[in-house]
Amino acid sequence: MRLGIRLLFAFFLINGIAAFFVLRVFMAEIKPSVREVMEDMMVDTANLLAEVASDDLASGQLARDASQSRFAQRVRHYATRPIDAGIWGFSKQSLDFRVYVTDHSGRVLFDSENHAVGADYSQWRDVARTLRGEYGARSTRDVESDDTSGVMHVAAPIYVDERIAGVLTVAKPTRTVQRFIDRAERKVFMGGLLLLALSAAVGVGVTLWMVWNVRRLRDYALSVQGPADSEQGTPPAQPLAVPEVPGELGDLARAMDRMRARLQGRDYIEGYVRALTHELKSPVAAIRGAGELLQDELPAADRAAFATQVVQQSERLQRLIDRLLELSKLEQRQHAEGRAPVALHDCAAAAIAHTQGRAAQRGMALVLSGRGHSGPWEAELITLAIGNLLDNAIDFAPPGSTVRVELDGTTVAVQDEGPGVPDYALPRLGERFFTTARPGGERSGSGLGLAIVQRVMVLHGGHMQVRNTAPGLRVTLDLGR
Repeated sequence: MRLGIRLLFAFFLINGIAAFFVLRVFMAEIKPSVREVMEDMMVDTANLLAEVASDDLASGQLARDASQSRFAQRVRHYATRPIDAGIWGFSKQSLDFRVYVTDHSGRVLFDSENHAVGADYSQWRDVARTLRGEYGARSTRDVESDDTSGVMHVAAPIYVDERIAGVLTVAKPTRTVQRFIDRAERKVFMGGLLLLALSAAVGVGVTLWMVWNVRRLRDYALSVQGPADSEQGTPPAQPLAVPEVPGELGDLARAMDRMRARLQGRDYIEGYVRALTHELKSPVAAIRGAGELLQDELPAADRAAFATQVVQQSERLQRLIDRLLELSKLEQRQHAEGRAPVALHDCAAAAIAHTQGRAAQRGMALVLSGRGHSGPWEAELITLAIGNLLDNAIDFAPPGSTVRVELDGTTVAVQDEGPGVPDYALPRLGERFFTTARPGGERSGSGLGLAIVQRVMVLHGGHMQVRNTAPGLRVTLDLGR
């Protein structure tokens, strides 16, 4: 299962469980909360009416003829009052209080609905507890099996001469507030669904953000794992950008970058050592063989030939070491240090002057054409790159041929008249220690010349192009600025 799906599943599971319990608690609390508020108001109402009824109970009017008492008349007038009240979107058009009064023995003296007068209510909880000086209240269903038929009764004592002479009870059907309960439950339920939807959206957003950043880290890790740079050519021109990720993921990205740098440095050194060891084998073996032969008695001509071989192989080792040091210094740099404008023509002329001696030994001509532009380049490095291209052309072009250096804007092209290189080898030119055979079949140089050129181009933000021209090979350096 993918990371994103796991995160989403875990989030929805946790969010769903939490929402279920929260909604359940809210839904379960709405009804009792509304009834508690209703009971609180009925307590105030019962005590207020008890004060109003105390005079008629004390005078005996309620006991003699309750229907003629002033209190009974006012209560009946209350029940017939027209009303049309808008309460938070609901219309109230009836008054729902039932009021009854009992004497000190629990006998009903007055009932606003006229169906319990004379009944003994002394055993009802509201009356019995109130007569004992306690808080009396009860909830009774008119229909036992119907929860919506419940009626709440709240009683208050009627005091005469500071003693409890009777009880006044206010009753109200719970169905009168049921619509408020239903609306509150609907609102809570819809709000819960909205909250769940918003939480889901946030969860999806957080998950996508997390997965996106993790994938960036994955892509970064995959981009640096590949084959060791030492086995493929030069190391990366610029350090790979570390993903800008916040928090702990950012710490992980930086830790990965430090690990990458260490592993890259180790692979780079290991590759260097392997390739250098391979390159040193041939000249060292040749020098050793010639040295061993020189220890014997040899004709003067053979001795001179072996001595010449020792010198040539020593020079080869020296060139290898010099170029390796140059490349190593270049690979430690991240950019060129050119400031003042440098003329491309001056760099090419300097490179030709440095290689003129080798070309003359082989009877080759070096021709410079074009002027080229000036730019903020590092003159020494540009001269080094062009010089390496000329050395490479001198090595591969036939004696007596011409090597041309052509300048055009910000480009330098070196064209020789040699056999070129096989097409399969073109993409690999510029890799460290990659070489092709010379025209005579003998082994060519170290393969570091074009690697140095490639690195110089990277430092200047340019690029190198190589193509066969039949005859010859054309190498173009485009400095691009």
